[in-house]
Amino acid sequence: MSYAARPDRPVDKAERYAELHEEILAVLDGEPDVIARMATVSSMLADAFPAFIWTGFYLVDQAKGDELVVGPYQGKLGCLRIAFGRGVCGAAAAEARTQLVADVHAFPGHIACDPRSNSEVVVPVVDGAGRLIAVLDIDSADHAAFDQADVAALERLVRAVFAG
Repeated sequence: MSYAARPDRPVDKAERYAELHEEILAVLDGEPDVIARMATVSSMLADAFPAFIWTGFYLVDQAKGDELVVGPYQGKLGCLRIAFGRGVCGAAAAEARTQLVADVHAFPGHIACDPRSNSEVVVPVVDGAGRLIAVLDIDSADHAAFDQADVAALERLVRAVFAG
C-alpha cells in the first residue's frame, strides 16, 4: 500500500510510517547483509511515499574515512562521492545529526545532484557499535516536504534496521 489518499479516508503520514516500519522489519528478518538491507529500505520507502524523488544511502568510504560514496538507492543518478561537511549529506555525516532542510537552495554548500530536489532529510546510520556507516538521504521536489514526523520515523527505522 503506498502513501496516498484512499477513497474512504486519507492516510496519516505517521500511521503509514508505522505500517512500513513493521513491513520492512518483516522483510529483513534474518538478512545479515548491510547492502541488502539498505537496498530493501530504499526500495520500500520510495514505493511507500510517491513524493520521494530520491531515496537511498551514501556509505562511509572506509578507506578515506571522511567521504561518502553512493550506495543503494532509488531515483535518478546521484552524486557519486560527497565529502564530510559538504552539502546536506556531508553535514549529516560530519555532525552525526539528522538534517531537515525545507529549501535545499538556501542550504549553505548544497550539492545539486538532481535539480528537481527542493527539500531533503538526511539521517545518520550507525551500526550496533555506534560507528557511522552511512547516511539515509531522501529528497523531494516539493518544498518543505519533510517535518518532525519524518525525522522521528526515519531515525527509529534506521536504529531498528542497522543498530538493532
